[in-house]
Amino acid sequence: MNFKESKFSIVDVETTGGVSIGRMTEICIITVINMEIVDVYQSLINPETPIPGHITALTGISDEMVYDAPKFHEIAEIIETKMSDSIFVAHNVNFDFGFLKKEFEIIGEKFLKEKLCTVRLSRKLIPGLPSYSLSKLCRSVGIELNGAHRAEADTRATTILFLNLLKLDSKSEYEVLKKYLNKSSVKTALPNNLPAKDFEKLPSTPGVYIFKDEGGKIIYVGKDKNIRKKVLAHFYSKSQKIINICNETHALDFEETGNELSALLLEADYISQNDPKFNQTQKKPTSVYQIISYENQLGVLQLALHKTKVSNNSVQTLFSTAVATETLTKLCEKFNLCPKYCSLQVTNGSCSHSKIKNCLGICSQKEDVATYNERVKQALYNVQNEQQSYAIVEKGRTSSETCVILIENGEYQGFSFIDNENVIEHFEGFKDYIKQYSNNFFTSKILSAYLHKNSKSLKIIKADTTRVN
Repeated sequence: MNFKESKFSIVDVETTGGVSIGRMTEICIITVINMEIVDVYQSLINPETPIPGHITALTGISDEMVYDAPKFHEIAEIIETKMSDSIFVAHNVNFDFGFLKKEFEIIGEKFLKEKLCTVRLSRKLIPGLPSYSLSKLCRSVGIELNGAHRAEADTRATTILFLNLLKLDSKSEYEVLKKYLNKSSVKTALPNNLPAKDFEKLPSTPGVYIFKDEGGKIIYVGKDKNIRKKVLAHFYSKSQKIINICNETHALDFEETGNELSALLLEADYISQNDPKFNQTQKKPTSVYQIISYENQLGVLQLALHKTKVSNNSVQTLFSTAVATETLTKLCEKFNLCPKYCSLQVTNGSCSHSKIKNCLGICSQKEDVATYNERVKQALYNVQNEQQSYAIVEKGRTSSETCVILIENGEYQGFSFIDNENVIEHFEGFKDYIKQYSNNFFTSKILSAYLHKNSKSLKIIKADTTRVN
């Protein structure tokens, strides 16, 4: 192939979000033939969906700007004609190509092109730069980029970059371009320093995936129901954080879990044990809510929710306002407590809660304090007694095994995979199989949220029950 005389379509698109949910809001196509720009096409696009505020802040493209713009199907023929018989070129090519492929699929048409990625070409032909994001790369090599995150500005900068790369590669008779043009789309997306075999071994099953740097240190841990698909989505991402992760990635590893809950717990353990530089959200515990009790000036035992950074020394610790309020409301209903004295209603008189109607009259002096306080003590005992020992049974990695997550006295102990042929006659038998993991703020939060969300469908084996596989 004579790359010097070939036709290239250098493309950039702006969107409302990621490929899976987003739509295009703008496109620019610059046509290059014989190493010269011969055509520039730019158009806003009505995405037929609201543009999120953070996207407008980034690109400057608002709902008002695209209101009268053509919809994709109205310019699809123009786009196809502009790119006829050309090689598709973009910075992080699979992002832009993925959107065009999706938009053509929506209108029932196919979009097939040979592709080249200026990120991968730059890493190979201009190695050693601190960053290969478009703006920082342009700054490093002296390309002017004004108006970043608008399609035409980004496409013009990418075109100049690509022409420079063509000149660099011409010295070796376009060896690099030939190499990357012939690669599959997946291999084209891989980080430059990552061996293809590391990606090829990833399964399409639930579990955690691990990014490692050149020295083998874990720099990022994630989890998903489909490890392979999620990792590939990272390689297609235009997020600066993900680009930085990929730039430093030299190896991939994974661990299958068979189910979402153990994936969440395993991810939390990897982050706790390895402190990956790109996992920030799980490094600092956020606030929790505690159910506390105290005696008020009337001698009535009162319950309340207390927001704190410390998750110890309370009747019960909860991890969101909604769950905390719901838990306290159920406790109030179950033990005929007063919503006023459970801090669920602020009033100077008798309670008149919209939901809780079974108060026995402590707030209107119809019930004596001692009798009411006895029920509060029963409620507190009930909550504390609910910190039980139990096992959550989930899917294993194969159909021949079961995953068991163990909680003792309300604290997470760990999980393991048990062959279905093994017979466990008593709850204590689970302990012989469980791999110990640390219990911390995040594992407690994960279990609390998961139990709340899946309370009706979870299979739970309590400490006082017998189970036979």
